Amino acid sequence: MQEKNYTIDTILARLKIKALNEMQEAALQACLHQDDVILLSATGSGKTLAFLLPLLELLKDDVKGTQALIVVPSRELAQQIEQVFKNMGTGYKITCCYGGHKRETEENNLIEAPAIVVGTPGRLCDHIRRGSITTDSIGMLVLDEFDKSLELGFRDEVSFIIGSLPHIGKRILTSATDMQDIPGFVGLGEPIRLDFLDHSNEASAGLAVQMLRSQERDKADTLFRLICTLGGRSSIVFCNHRESVERVSEILKEQGIVNEYYHGAMEQQQRDSALAKFRNGSVNVLVTTDLAARGLDIANIRYIIHYHLPHTEDSYTHRNGRTARMEASGTAILILNPEEELPEYITDAVEEIELPENAILPEKPKWITLFIAAGKKDKVNKVDIVGFLAQKGELKKEDIGLIEVKDFFSFVAVRKIKASHALHLVQDEKIKGKKVKIAVAK
Repeated sequence: MQEKNYTIDTILARLKIKALNEMQEAALQACLHQDDVILLSATGSGKTLAFLLPLLELLKDDVKGTQALIVVPSRELAQQIEQVFKNMGTGYKITCCYGGHKRETEENNLIEAPAIVVGTPGRLCDHIRRGSITTDSIGMLVLDEFDKSLELGFRDEVSFIIGSLPHIGKRILTSATDMQDIPGFVGLGEPIRLDFLDHSNEASAGLAVQMLRSQERDKADTLFRLICTLGGRSSIVFCNHRESVERVSEILKEQGIVNEYYHGAMEQQQRDSALAKFRNGSVNVLVTTDLAARGLDIANIRYIIHYHLPHTEDSYTHRNGRTARMEASGTAILILNPEEELPEYITDAVEEIELPENAILPEKPKWITLFIAAGKKDKVNKVDIVGFLAQKGELKKEDIGLIEVKDFFSFVAVRKIKASHALHLVQDEKIKGKKVKIAVAK
């Protein structure tokens, strides 16, 4: 067996983490020594690392096939887990599978079986049926956000996946919210439960909860004035329906609020573009459904705005979990129309706020996002993009912000006042010897 080129300390150093927290330490020990583990811990507490570390410890170098399968409810969560594992720098291969991604690309990635496969239920079923994922060597199963993965919409698919794994010896279920009845097909024996949730009625230490009353049944004008009052700080606006998301986003845009919308019916490239712009500061307001309530790891989100009241306490918990993460502070604001009252499950102290009459538009973001039609599969990386924009686009390092490289395209934040000149200069230039489309991201 080959010498391992890592320790937990080297992995933490690569991830820029000083030490494991109490939950991660407990999860590591439990997952190493118990067959079945249920891990409950707040959003943003580091559950991904809590299950990746034990999986890594249990991988065997003499097994050529896939050894661990991670099932997640959303493609963004799948991508995030894949990225964390790659950043750990272990030398083991991981492959990500999800709807909206080219199946041919995934099939090519699966020809030489990766040690770990992470994916969404529908696409994993597809690969198992086609034989591109071989299941004989899979001994470890993770259901991340298991309360969501085991909901009725996914239940048949997850049942098929688990029924296709004849040699599971270890099951790890993780979430920020518990589930009363875990279906029998999951196959849990006598699981050890690690519950790190705060079951007191107090809000998260860093989370303030506020309430804002709208004079009108339609809350759009109240939302506009609220965003003006917040002064352009990073905010996620949650709506209950896709149609509402697009309508609210358009109304804000017409009123001069730079924003992006995000929901499950969008094409993958549109979704990636919206999230890239929000992450890199090209927009400070993201209008979305509960799709964004899970699995999005975006730093420094200051405000969660409940434009529509969440249907359930779980939804409320997961929405609020986007802010006040890892000891940062944040504020959740519920907008109520004249016919609405606070949901009964909100038992924390809620401060009622009022808005000034005059709405002053917040300053526009100083960044803009460029789309580059080349990515990992074209052997293009972040260093290539920085070098290209510096040499051919005459940009300084401080003019280039966050870069995200996907399989076939990339996004890069550029200082807005420099973008037009840089775009003009690079139009006929080549990256890695190939001319590619470069434009302002739509």
